[in-house]
Amino acid sequence: MKVIGLGKERVSDFVLYCKKHRMKIDDSYLYDMDLQEFEVSEDHPTYIVTNEQEEIGAAASLVLDDYHRRGKRARFRIFHSEIDDIQVYQQLLQALLNHTSDLDKIFLFIPVVNKKLTDAMEGLKFTLDRYSFVLVREDLDLSEVDLPVGYELRPFRPGEDEENWRLVRNAAFATLKGSETPITVEGVTKLLTDHDYLEGGMMLLFHQGHPVGVIRGADDEYENSPIMNIGPVAIIPAYQGLGLGRSLLRASLKFAKEQGYKRTILSVNGENERAQALYIKEGFKQVEAVACYHYFL
Repeated sequence: MKVIGLGKERVSDFVLYCKKHRMKIDDSYLYDMDLQEFEVSEDHPTYIVTNEQEEIGAAASLVLDDYHRRGKRARFRIFHSEIDDIQVYQQLLQALLNHTSDLDKIFLFIPVVNKKLTDAMEGLKFTLDRYSFVLVREDLDLSEVDLPVGYELRPFRPGEDEENWRLVRNAAFATLKGSETPITVEGVTKLLTDHDYLEGGMMLLFHQGHPVGVIRGADDEYENSPIMNIGPVAIIPAYQGLGLGRSLLRASLKFAKEQGYKRTILSVNGENERAQALYIKEGFKQVEAVACYHYFL
């Protein structure tokens, strides 16, 4: 077995390997559209392990885009081995560390049911950081969107709301584990061109003309069927605890129904008990749990 950097000539083989194993690992960056757009670059350092027949038996790839670089971290696109040998993971990790000189850590999410991968990461001295839960809501009856006097909820206006969105999102998530890195206006603009963008799915909440909340509904797939992904759901700190998050959520659920989605999906950090309680009360049920592991550099 040997570890080699992924070349352009083997991208299609790498994509097939990802598709083969994505159901057993975190597939956040392994959707068909993500893999169709995948290219070998400095933003996506990738290594594979091959046997004597040049078949791929393991793969590791990092996401090193602008957002993650500004947070001085990188997220794994995939870190997986068919070979039951921790040394394979060790060799892949060492190869990737050559691309992390300006970072503080690298991290990945692992479904809690994947004990084999969890054991491998702990053997490599990865540290458990937090748990995150995936919740799904079936096509249930909707509750009314009830906003207090002085509040307005409206769709995102391109060319006008980028700064409003940035300010609210960054203020709301400043201390949320995994989301502390601020987004830029350019990052907000990119949301409008992503393949999962739904026109009208991004909404802002205003109080007397000032932006205080945002929510986004995006096209997604779960269990091989269409679903709308809700997130972020963000309220600036001074307005939290007033029931405004519930209003945003209900507005997004109404939008999903109008777009023909039968189900919606979202994720929430394990320590965010208030948000978990809200989602469950509004009809969501937990379907998955994942653990986030960090490797400090």
